[in-house]
This record gives sequence, structure tokens and C-alpha cells, in this order.
Amino acid sequence: MSKEIKNLQPASVWSHFAEICQVPRPSHHEAAIRQYIVDFAKSHGLDCTVDQANNVIVRKPATPGMENRKGVILQAHVDMVPQKNGDKVFDFTKDAIQAYVDGEWVTADGTTLGADNGMGVSAILAVLESTDIPHGPIEGLFTATEETGMDGAFGLVAGELNGDILLNLDSETEGELYVGCAGGLDANITFKYKEEEIDPKAYQAVKLSVKGLKGGHSGIEIILQRANANKVLFRFLRQAAKKYGVRLASVDGGGLRNAIPREASAVVLVPEEMLDEFLAEVPAYEELINREFKGVEDRIVFSADETKKMKTAIDKKTANRLIDAVCGCPNGVISMSHSMPGLVQTSTNLARVVSEGGEIRLQCLMRSSVNSEKEDLGENLSAVFELAGAKVELSGGYDGWNPNMESPILHAMTESYEELFGRKPAVTAIHAGLECGIIGGTYPNLDMISFGPTICYPHSPDEKVNIASVERFWRFLCHTLEHTPSK
Repeated sequence: MSKEIKNLQPASVWSHFAEICQVPRPSHHEAAIRQYIVDFAKSHGLDCTVDQANNVIVRKPATPGMENRKGVILQAHVDMVPQKNGDKVFDFTKDAIQAYVDGEWVTADGTTLGADNGMGVSAILAVLESTDIPHGPIEGLFTATEETGMDGAFGLVAGELNGDILLNLDSETEGELYVGCAGGLDANITFKYKEEEIDPKAYQAVKLSVKGLKGGHSGIEIILQRANANKVLFRFLRQAAKKYGVRLASVDGGGLRNAIPREASAVVLVPEEMLDEFLAEVPAYEELINREFKGVEDRIVFSADETKKMKTAIDKKTANRLIDAVCGCPNGVISMSHSMPGLVQTSTNLARVVSEGGEIRLQCLMRSSVNSEKEDLGENLSAVFELAGAKVELSGGYDGWNPNMESPILHAMTESYEELFGRKPAVTAIHAGLECGIIGGTYPNLDMISFGPTICYPHSPDEKVNIASVERFWRFLCHTLEHTPSK
């Protein structure tokens, strides 16, 4: 299988990719691929260092006559996502990826291929060993453990890199240039509560459930304005508490911090004399919510089921403050980009609300390509919950990458692509995290672009890379290096 891949064009890129497929490199098991790169650098007489975050940096001087060009950092991450089919016997820490040609694509036998980001790594190695590509000073930056936390990008220190331009080779649609991404900030919120005794004869316990929502990625799909199960649930809870004196016993809403909540539930205690009227409100609310989200959600299911009697509830003061704060919590798209129409600039997602053992814990993930706006959103959200008596901890912040439509390298690469292929590339950004945003936080003066070949279904055993797109990607990369702006 390696032989047929090495026969593909451009041979230098595919040859390296075939060799990389033989090197195990799931996240947190990257020693072998680092050593491969270090050995490569030594064999070609190139300066090489491994920094404290396990990033490998390889430096290559400018070719004759190109010494006055701006320095270029070629960046890719070395790790891959280890996913396999259920019937595939495979150890990602020991076994070689079984890559093969399948028509117009290269894919793997029952596992992830590792084209994300092995194609970027291979292209950098091909540039570093080349003798016929004109270029200015080159630094190959091979970052560690991107897939599970961007550890290498976070650990990169100022002063290590000398380049003026960073080309991130980790995008997945050939012909698109990415010029921006969102940074992130987590809010971890905690309410303390006491259990208050309730007369079980006076109240009926009812489990409220919200189901059937589409959910999705809290960054990329936040623009779709899908319903948030936590917000849907607590909107009803607030009206129920005011109108019927309903008490909150427990709540469990949402799940992953970076996913729009699809489901949420709460157990409430309804005064017996109000039960029939309360239950009649449920289908009416379900109809209302579906009407509001018509064309966005397929069918939201809001239900109420009587459950066993309970003797305690969350103390009324805390429950009311929680309900008010969740209803007042910012959620969804906050602002749109002024520099790139159609791009979400700032958003937040109320991902999790759960009560257990005297605590109610909430999680929100905020995103923005403008760091000051992200920080201000964090303060706004903190104010809402702190006024309600909760403890708020803001953590895990990383920088966004605000699109610069006047970027010199963007103009140069747009001209290069049009000269090579007769059309302009698509210029876009993503409302999610990329290493560019983190690296740009440490090196704020870098001029950055992200691009790559076409890769479908990354992070799954169906992952595949389009052969023809690799050839175009390579031609475009070489042309860009040859036409890098002067200092």
C-alpha cells in the first residue's frame, strides 16, 4: 500500500505521507513522530530544536537571491485522532496506518487516515528537503497534541520563532483561505443549595423533559440559531414557579461544554390543587416552542410525567435565583463580524446545568474572534450569576484570530491562486478554535493564513484525502513561497 501511495504526484509529499503512516502518532503518543522529524532534520543538515512543549522547530535558510523575503513559518500538528471501526483490531500506539488508494482518494482500512494533519506535516518536510523551490527563510513548526487541547500551541513561548508570516497547513477544503477563527473562554458557575423539607401530600412530583433538538457544534453551528434545551426548560420553569408555585427538586440539562444542548430535564414539585392546570400548560408550551423554532428544529418534544412523591426540594431562594439567572443568561449569537459579512464574531452557549449533592453546576463556553469582546462577554455573564449569588470562575481562555482583510500575504496568495488556477480562492473564517489564534496571541505581529487539501470525514474511520487536491495544494504552496513579499 505504501508503494502505490509513493507513486502519486507530487511524489515528495506522498512519499513522506506514506512514511508517516508507518509512525504511530495518536495524541499524547507522539515521541516517535517527533524523533522522525528530528532525524530528518539531522540527515538534511538543518537546524532543529524541540521546545519545552514538545514542539519541533526546523529552520532552513533562504535560497540564493531570496534572502530579502519575509520569513515564513510553515505550521502543522503532528498528532492524529485515533478512531477505528468496531470490528477492526488495531493499536494506534503500535500499528502502522493501512493507507491505500481508492479511486480519486487515499483512505485507510478501518481507521482514521491521519491526513489531518499528516498532509500538512508531509508538505512541510517536502519543502524543507527541496532543492528546486525558491523561498525566503523557512521555519517548520510541528506542534504537539493539537487534537486534545492544542497543548503545543499553548506552550509555544515568545522569541522562539523569527518569521513574519505563518502558513497553517491544517484546513480541509482546497481552494479556501482561512483568515480568522474564534478564541474561547469557559465559565464554570456554582450555586450552593440546601434541601428543604416538603409535605409529600401537598405536592406531586413531575419530571419535565425537553428532547428532540438538533444540537450541534457550539461554534460552527451557533449561527443556525437552534434551540438550547436548557433555555427552553428554564423559560417554562420561571413561568411555572410564578403562576403555580412550583418547586424545583433537581435538574440535569445538556452535556458537553462545546455542544448546543439537545436534551434537558428537571423534577419539579407541583401543588396538588394546581396539578391539572399545570399539566395542561405543557402541550401548549410545546406548541409555542415548535412554532417559534419552525424551520430551525424538526420537532421539539416537551413532556411532563408524574413520578414518585418526594420529601425535599432545593431551597426556594436558591431555586428562584437559579431560574432567574439561567433565563437572563446570554446565549447564542451575540454579534456578527464587521470585517467579514456572515461570520459570527461573538457567541456563548449555556451548555450544562446539573444539580447534585448540594451544588448546582453550570458551564458556558464563550467564543469570539475579538479578544476584548470575549472578555467583556465573560464579565457580563459573571455579573448575571454573581448577582444571583453564584460563584463564577472564568478559565481556559485562548485568543481568537480577527480577520485582517488587508493582510499582505492574503493579497499575495489570492493573486497566486488566481494566476495558477484562473479563479479567486474563497476567503473565509471559522467560529471555532484554530492553532493560529493561540499562536497569534503569543506572536501578535504574525501575518497568518490557513489552507490545505480537501479532506473528508476527518476524525472518523471514513477519513479520506482527495489526490488531485493535494497536487493543487502543493503547487499553490510552492508558488506562494516563491512570491513571498519582501521585507
